[in-house]
Amino acid sequence: MNNLDLLKMALGNLWKRKTRTFLTILGVIIGTSSIVIMLSLGIAMDRSFQEQLSQMGNLNMIEIHNYGYYDDSMDSRQSKKVSLNDQAVASFKQIPGVEAVMATKRAHYKMGVGRMVGYVSVIGIDPNVMEAFDFKIDQGRLLLSTDKDAMVFGKNVPMDFYNPRLRNSYDYRRGSNGNTVDLISNSLILTSDMSYGETRNNRIEEDSKYTPPKPHNVKGVGILAESFSEKDYYAYMNITALEKIIEEDRRANRQDSSSRNRGRDTNKYETISVKVKDMNDVEKVQETIKAMGFQTYSLTDMLKSMKETSAKMQAILGGIGAVSLFVAAIGITNTMIMSIYERTREIGVMKVLGANLPDIRKLFLVEAGIIGFCGGIAGLVLSYTVSFGLNKIGRGFLGSMGGTTGMSVIPIELAIAAVLFATFIGIVSGYSPARRAMNLSALEAIKTE
Repeated sequence: MNNLDLLKMALGNLWKRKTRTFLTILGVIIGTSSIVIMLSLGIAMDRSFQEQLSQMGNLNMIEIHNYGYYDDSMDSRQSKKVSLNDQAVASFKQIPGVEAVMATKRAHYKMGVGRMVGYVSVIGIDPNVMEAFDFKIDQGRLLLSTDKDAMVFGKNVPMDFYNPRLRNSYDYRRGSNGNTVDLISNSLILTSDMSYGETRNNRIEEDSKYTPPKPHNVKGVGILAESFSEKDYYAYMNITALEKIIEEDRRANRQDSSSRNRGRDTNKYETISVKVKDMNDVEKVQETIKAMGFQTYSLTDMLKSMKETSAKMQAILGGIGAVSLFVAAIGITNTMIMSIYERTREIGVMKVLGANLPDIRKLFLVEAGIIGFCGGIAGLVLSYTVSFGLNKIGRGFLGSMGGTTGMSVIPIELAIAAVLFATFIGIVSGYSPARRAMNLSALEAIKTE
């Protein structure tokens, strides 16, 4: 018999006993939908973790700090002493999978905009990597490599100014007066003199010999788009220009660079950020940087622990669903055994007429496979229906707090795997009965009433 004849005969045999076939398929439907729904809950939990962490920052980012890496297995003599300098930046760029590297230097200044003043944290960066590190502009433009006195501000920086000449001026800080300053059109003054712009009554008494450092004229060229991250609270400028301003202020305060560096580390930068092309390579790149002796941090550290928790939950939920599918497999085996008992004489006639033994075995395997396949398809439809209902209910209870993921997620890979697995379970469950049918004696089968 060819495969088409086997398929037609198998469908005919199942249709003759349609009630029993339907009940057997129903068991597969329940088992398949149970395991798919259970796994979909775990997948939704895993994606929800990633969504929450992505709101905290970029999952492809690694932060390297300006202190050495120390492993508990090392003593203090074995710990590596490393520095965040140009050599470190160059070595990070050579790591496979790294897309961009951004070194930063930070300084705190007082900024004047007309009568308004404010405290601003300035971060020096390389303008060439701003786009790679997701700096998006809302007004104006990003920094250029040729900029010397230009600055780009986070979304919330313009609200961090106040008028010190007003009574109870502290109440006007951090934008509580509902006004913002224009940092692009106005002339800006940047100074390390923290008493700049303050009235005499507000100033702290200082040494009469103190000479305020010379203020620096800068200009604002852009306001960053709101990112709901720390970028919203900082001002950015070319790192070369910031280093020049820091050096000028140091000279104005008569600080000798050699004495200042005595007893301190040799770090040129405060932090170095590394962006990895593929999120799946972040952990590998991070381990490579740690092996160099640096201390690193990334959101994938948290994601890793969350994924471990999610994997355990998926294993538990999947195990619960697998019990139902196991029961369905027993049902398929029972159905096929009963079918053999009922069709013993038919099997004997087929053997006498010259049917090949492999064809007889294949016939019963096809019947079992059809039961598994139909149950898998119907179970998948039921799974999508239940998943849709769970997501509707979840949005109704959680609202925007539930995020965009929902309570249940069934990816296409899981859907295909579920149908294939249900079909496989059907074939495996029918293998023993099919082998039994193939091994029946033809004469004894014919004599059976």
